[in-house]
Amino acid sequence: MKKGYWSIGSALLAITTAAGLYALPGNDAESNAEQRRTATVNLGTLNETIMATGVIRPVTGAEVNVGSRISGTVVSLLVAVGERVEVGQLLAELDATALEAQVDEARADVALSEPRIELAESILIRRQRLAEKRLTSVEDLDTAENGLAVARAQLLADKTRLRTAEIALSYTQVTAPISGVVAEVTTREGETVAAAFAAPNFVTIIDLNRLEVLAYVDEADIGRVLVGQQASFTVDTFPNVEFTARGSVVNYVVRLKFERSADFILRPEMTAHVRIVVDERDDVLTAPRATIKRTVGRQYVRVQRAGQWSEQDVKTGWRSESTVEFLSGVREGDVLEMNAR
Repeated sequence: MKKGYWSIGSALLAITTAAGLYALPGNDAESNAEQRRTATVNLGTLNETIMATGVIRPVTGAEVNVGSRISGTVVSLLVAVGERVEVGQLLAELDATALEAQVDEARADVALSEPRIELAESILIRRQRLAEKRLTSVEDLDTAENGLAVARAQLLADKTRLRTAEIALSYTQVTAPISGVVAEVTTREGETVAAAFAAPNFVTIIDLNRLEVLAYVDEADIGRVLVGQQASFTVDTFPNVEFTARGSVVNYVVRLKFERSADFILRPEMTAHVRIVVDERDDVLTAPRATIKRTVGRQYVRVQRAGQWSEQDVKTGWRSESTVEFLSGVREGDVLEMNAR
């Protein structure tokens, strides 16, 4: 009984093993087909690019430090960081008590000077009539004319002083010289500022519509970068969005001009990952770089033709970050095997 049992068990084991061996090739083929990644050789345009890291900065005039032209105490600060402001909008106010008093005093002086001119004119007219009748001396006539001239000069001086006082009073209201976003506030309500040596800074305003990228290009690549070349960049905040730009100034640090996007707000000091197109080839055979295979002294691809896979030596040309140019060995429409990830 034991012998018969083991014989039957051995037979069953052999059948099972054989069935397993018979099924394995088919499973492997299906698995390989599913796992094989392919790419097609296409005729297209290939760009030679230079990679660089940069930073977003405001263009000249797009960042303004707004301060006070006079000394005084800040009585109100009307904006905060991040707020949008328009040209002429009131940002802060300084204590105007002393300057208002100076304006009132200057106005009073003007009010006193105006009737003095009327009096001097009347005196001069009377002296002129008396002089016509030879009833006054030449000296008296000269004195009357001089008195009118002095009165007029005094009125002009008083009006000038009034205007100066009014201008100084207007400086107590700090307004926005440009439209933009408040990037920094460097003063507080109740703080006394002194403008004796330099204008104290209250807020910094940046026009986010006027930004640029300063790209730091490697010295080995700078010779191929020219004004007007196409460029693009991404920022960490919007990693999947590519912004287009154009080279403006080349001097190791490359200045890139770009148009503002209404959908994505870029801000100064953001890091930019820059790609500058330094050359371009049209109508070339291209495929992903991951199709290239190498052994010692050999560069080849695995190509599918007539349903069969075979190895084909190739010669390559330009390379971009993900694409390679084929100079020989493949044709347009060839299906190539990509390397495993």
